[in-house]
Amino acid sequence: MRERGFVLTELSHVDSEGHARMVDVSGKKETEREAVASGRVTMSPETYTLIRGGSGPKGDIFTVAKIAGIMAAKKTHDLIPLCHPLAITHIDVDYSFDDERHTVEILSTVRTKGQTGVEMEALTCATVVGLTIYDMCKAVDKGIELGPFYLLEKSGGKSGKYKRKGP
Repeated sequence: MRERGFVLTELSHVDSEGHARMVDVSGKKETEREAVASGRVTMSPETYTLIRGGSGPKGDIFTVAKIAGIMAAKKTHDLIPLCHPLAITHIDVDYSFDDERHTVEILSTVRTKGQTGVEMEALTCATVVGLTIYDMCKAVDKGIELGPFYLLEKSGGKSGKYKRKGP
């Protein structure tokens, strides 16, 4: 079956008939795995100034958002239908601030020792952190923009290392 110029059997979550399937990882080796994802939240200069110190209309924005991201990473298998439940060994969220562009940069790192990677967990973490920042600030700025969100790097497993090229 062909769709959009590629053969569906090339996708790991699609069988030869084009049906969704969970990947069987039972034969894979356990390895140390890590994924780092990034996201951006852009807001008005006024909102950025208001929250830059961490406080906002609903309290400690960046601590609440970090906890939300950690919780989301741990629940990724409940949100993304074909993700495996994983024994995550580490989750962290860091922030950096761009005062000129009024953006908060999110960096999420997730680690495990297992048979499958944690890319989806890192991406889910970063995205939920961004959504939580939006939720905590929407009372003063409904025009907040979220994104882009993307995988920066991953390591471990058969495919080895991946590092995003470019910005």
